[in-house]
Amino acid sequence: MTVDRRLALLNWARRERALIFEDDYDSEYRYSGAPVPALQGLDQTGSVIHSGSFSKVLFPSLRLGYVVVPLGLVDKFAAARMIMDRHSSVIDQAILCDFIVEGHFGRHIRRMREVYAHRLAVLREAVRTKLSDTLRIPDIEAGIHTVGWLNGGTSAAEVALRAAEEKVEVVSLNAFALKARLAEGLLLGFGAVDGSEIRRGVDVLACVIASAGR
Repeated sequence: MTVDRRLALLNWARRERALIFEDDYDSEYRYSGAPVPALQGLDQTGSVIHSGSFSKVLFPSLRLGYVVVPLGLVDKFAAARMIMDRHSSVIDQAILCDFIVEGHFGRHIRRMREVYAHRLAVLREAVRTKLSDTLRIPDIEAGIHTVGWLNGGTSAAEVALRAAEEKVEVVSLNAFALKARLAEGLLLGFGAVDGSEIRRGVDVLACVIASAGR
């Protein structure tokens, strides 16, 4: 979303007295172009609730996240948090604070951005080599997942099922649709596996897609 469209969204929220919940999911992993500013950073009227998690950028068992809320909602969010489970581990929060302040977190993000960019490049090249006629990966600039659009009427659900039998995990996009049916596509994750496993996964997909529908 461009800055102009973000500003238009903020203006709409201000006019309608609405709140926007911004989930800052893996925005640190951007591979091209200038960083996209968060809506919360552009907000001047207290219309944005901004949240993020360290589970994706560090490790899930840390179980630490954050919420940036308008001043008028701080007490309400704090009260809700107290009712839910009091607070997260103080020791974990203190260690994470030092980890960030001392620059380790920034270095970790930069290193992992390079790792994920390389894995994305491996995925693109493998798909271009093995699946250029049957699977299309659009240009993406951020994240650790991408969509692969299937050609020729191939069923994404069938491909996902057969791939799972070969220990390759992909998900049909229509698994996330409640009513409207989407085009046939697969959610492809590349962040958690190295280059050799990505190539193996594409080889499996090539075999599965070739035999789908037979």
